[in-house]
Amino acid sequence: MTGVLAGTAPLPYGPWMTRLLRPLQKAFLVLNHWFMAPALKAGLGRFIGNPVTGHLMLLRTRGRKTGLAREAPLGYVILDGAVYCVAGYGQTTPWYRNLCADPSVDVTLPDRSFHGTAEPVDAPTEWLRAYRALIGSFGLLGRAIRGDIRALDDATLLEVDRGLPIVRIRPTDPPGPIVAGPWDPGGNGWLAANAALLGTVAACWYALRRLAARSVRTLSRVAHGREFSDLSS
Repeated sequence: MTGVLAGTAPLPYGPWMTRLLRPLQKAFLVLNHWFMAPALKAGLGRFIGNPVTGHLMLLRTRGRKTGLAREAPLGYVILDGAVYCVAGYGQTTPWYRNLCADPSVDVTLPDRSFHGTAEPVDAPTEWLRAYRALIGSFGLLGRAIRGDIRALDDATLLEVDRGLPIVRIRPTDPPGPIVAGPWDPGGNGWLAANAALLGTVAACWYALRRLAARSVRTLSRVAHGREFSDLSS
């Protein structure tokens, strides 16, 4: 399978971000293991994704050495009936190396799951289209890490950023092309999800305030009762 080369291409990050890559990778491993992966498996992806912070899917690969299932929350886009994602740490990204060894993967999107076959994108035209869509879908986080690529022409982008592999995942079970839904990048489902979340938080806050006020009144009546009892005795 293509995708893993003998050497590793340079990554398109600035000096300070390059120095932060390894610490960030370790921090994300902890965050993903204890929060993001469980949240996505629990169906909470629709409450997490939005155009500001980006949308997330859960990619499950098979460890190339251990054979154990490995999970990675990733940004994604849906183009031409397939899911695309990018290996942000280059060709040494663990999940990318896993799928190059075994392209059979499982994907959990915010509102559905499927089994598919992953393949690194080799064609420059396809890579450019998917890469621009991916960086655009990552929101403020993507721009903070990579910068704004909209002003870069295709030749410059290929020269500078091609060290980041793009992966195409085609569904096999259920088979057929996948269509972007309201909870995927470009959809408006996040508006309803966040409105529902804010409504729930507001309702809980209102209930807690009423409970606190009731408790204060109860304590006040108890205190007055004790005071009246002391005066009567």
